[in-house]
Amino acid sequence: MLEAPKKGLLLINLGTPDAPTSGAVRRYLREFLSDPRVIDLNSLGRWLLLNLVILPTRPRRSAAAYRQIWGPDGSPLLHHSRELAREVGSRLDGVQVELAMRYGNPSIRSALGRLRDGGVRELIVLPLYPQYAASSTASSLEKVYALLGESWDVLPVKVVPPFFDQPGFVSAFAQVARPALEASRAEHVIFSFHGLPERQIRKSDPSGAHCLASAGCCDRIQAENRGCYRAQCFHTARSIAGQLRLQAERYSVSFQSRLGRTPWIKPYTDLWVIELARRGVKRVAVICPAFVADCLETLEEIGIRGRESFKSAGGEELTLVPSLNAHPAWAETVAAMARAASSSVQ
Repeated sequence: MLEAPKKGLLLINLGTPDAPTSGAVRRYLREFLSDPRVIDLNSLGRWLLLNLVILPTRPRRSAAAYRQIWGPDGSPLLHHSRELAREVGSRLDGVQVELAMRYGNPSIRSALGRLRDGGVRELIVLPLYPQYAASSTASSLEKVYALLGESWDVLPVKVVPPFFDQPGFVSAFAQVARPALEASRAEHVIFSFHGLPERQIRKSDPSGAHCLASAGCCDRIQAENRGCYRAQCFHTARSIAGQLRLQAERYSVSFQSRLGRTPWIKPYTDLWVIELARRGVKRVAVICPAFVADCLETLEEIGIRGRESFKSAGGEELTLVPSLNAHPAWAETVAAMARAASSSVQ
């Protein structure tokens, strides 16, 4: 009887600089923002924006921000992602688990090399982005496919789809959030997701007429917006709020991390926290369900700058709810998604 092919699991997150220095951040940003799925301009426009506007100033500012969150184990994103990979590996007998970053290190190329060297003959790819976006999910998969295609023999591969509505993911976030909300005594909960340019949302609309065409376009998932990042974000927020038993008036959805002057999906988190404070809300908690590991966007953008903005506008306290990181419920959910995928590798 033939031995079953060895399986491998590739976990992919977005990336992080190697160090909180201007040089390391510049290298990271150059790779990240040179991706045409991230800055979807023509090649000349992208080059001009990157080299004349972003790289001359942003690396220094971003390095200073990274230094505020850099820990004894280095980048929080990389540390938590490595911990998750170890926890998932301990739950999957006979499966080699490797972590890769779409940009920076450990690279996808190096992770695929380790899987091949380990004798893996069937591959499961799990992008760690709950909601689908061409600039994250599609970019990561495109890179994996291109690298696999360099070999004469291409591994059979199964991709775990976006898990924005996966019950285990929703439940894990609710488990992490519940004690934090109780301790914070928050009057209002913000679900803050990474933003995207409005043009990218429209480009993912197969109908060309649904996304951002009305105020209620994301109120429910339907055929026209099944692959819409913004609609998936709202669905995730509704699902977690339901598990936390939050009434509709006690929570809101907003989007952070916008770049440049073009319109991004709204409302904007940095402006919304100020507006809530001005309306008299004193205690706010922020959950960031687009990020499965704490990183610059959660720890610094929300936990430091967001808190300062809220307090400066009259609020008393803004509490950042921790991300899933390597929480046992999340590690088990990732393992379960990998098990389900491994049964259908083709």
